[in-house]
Amino acid sequence: MSGPPPASGTVSDAVLTRAAELYLDLHRHPELSGAEERTAARFAAALRAAGLRVERGVGGHGVVGVLANGPGPVVMLRAELDALPVRENTGLAYASSATAAGPDGAPVPVMHACGHDMHLACAAGAAASLAGAADRWQGTLVVVGQPAEETLSGAAAMLADGLYRRFPVPDDVLAQHVVPLPAGMVAHAQGPLLAGSVTLEIVLYGRGGHASTPQFAADPVITAAAVVLRLQTVVSRETGPGEPLVLTVGSVRAGTPGAGNVIADSATLQVTVRAFSDAALDRAVAAVHRIARAESAASPDPQPPAPDLRVLSRSCPTVPDAELTTAVRRAHEAAFGPQRVTRWQPSTATEDFALYGDAGRALHGVPGIRTGYWMLGAVGPRQWVEAGRGDTDTAGRLAALPPNHSSRFAPHPRLTLEAGIAAMTVAVQARMPSVKVASTASSVSTTPSRQDRPAGRGTAGT
Repeated sequence: MSGPPPASGTVSDAVLTRAAELYLDLHRHPELSGAEERTAARFAAALRAAGLRVERGVGGHGVVGVLANGPGPVVMLRAELDALPVRENTGLAYASSATAAGPDGAPVPVMHACGHDMHLACAAGAAASLAGAADRWQGTLVVVGQPAEETLSGAAAMLADGLYRRFPVPDDVLAQHVVPLPAGMVAHAQGPLLAGSVTLEIVLYGRGGHASTPQFAADPVITAAAVVLRLQTVVSRETGPGEPLVLTVGSVRAGTPGAGNVIADSATLQVTVRAFSDAALDRAVAAVHRIARAESAASPDPQPPAPDLRVLSRSCPTVPDAELTTAVRRAHEAAFGPQRVTRWQPSTATEDFALYGDAGRALHGVPGIRTGYWMLGAVGPRQWVEAGRGDTDTAGRLAALPPNHSSRFAPHPRLTLEAGIAAMTVAVQARMPSVKVASTASSVSTTPSRQDRPAGRGTAGT
């Protein structure tokens, strides 16, 4: 049962001010995947201030807030806690100068270059807005701050730690992501929104030696070069033109710096494939295995050792539920006007959000959870105009804007927050039964009562 969406996507000044303070603080103090302790504490504090019951430490630094507001559906909002190893180059007064230990222990710069700080501030703002309008809806709101999205491990960790056993199980899970579209706009997909991906590590073995006598060695760099070139045919010669597939060799390592007169014993590649179906991913991964083995076998070594291949990470395609997408899009059109709601073309970016729905059923055991996901414009008017100088068309303008993961990625704070808070708020209200303002509204409780939620789901495994 769903109530009509609110007619306007306005956000109160008080909510917007608190969200902006949170955003600026998080942007100044980013933390890498798996190390989001301070970020989790700040997000948890914002949810508690809004009246939610909050628990931390779920699947690492994960945060879960619950606001039970009588019987009705359970809707979950998800935002991400982690930042990226990028040196910020925005020149903003609140730019990050943070550093942290990287994978090898050496210090690396850290920046919220993907907008997760904005996602958190919008989710906290939506929670505050919904808590302040509890006489207009009924059901249970769950707000999740997920760690380690950038490493594609956080959603699985939270689910494995009992997200759907320890907290109300959602009927719908909603998320949004900032992108270089005009701030104030939202974009919905019809079908796939984001690709799935597989990242592999390939270790190719040779026989090292002196650079002056390559005839007595089996150079793994030559094998690596052949693999890199041959892998390009997986897209150009093994994949149909109507099936999007991206294959990228992101890293090639061999030898030791300063040892230019040494032929290495091994070479290591990291390869990522992206596609919009698990079947396409499986075919591409099989091709990577086949090519790595075949090129290794072509080595001059009399008994060439087989390469080692292992999967470093895998994510599922993000395909929002069609019915849920339609309902949320209509709510956004009612709140913002149809001119601010557009269509999103599928992107080969990836993330782990799909695991909260049926794609993660093996982890959480609950069938039928619907997922909804939309894109949120973050480009301010001045930046948009400057990107269009020289009579650039829309495609050229978008290409000129700093993308996510760029050191210059800088969402417009006020416009993006205002639209992002409103987008999440009206999306939740569109999925909750409405309560007439004149009637006696259900009291807000921060302790969920499953027996009082006939329209929601029970605990996983029951």
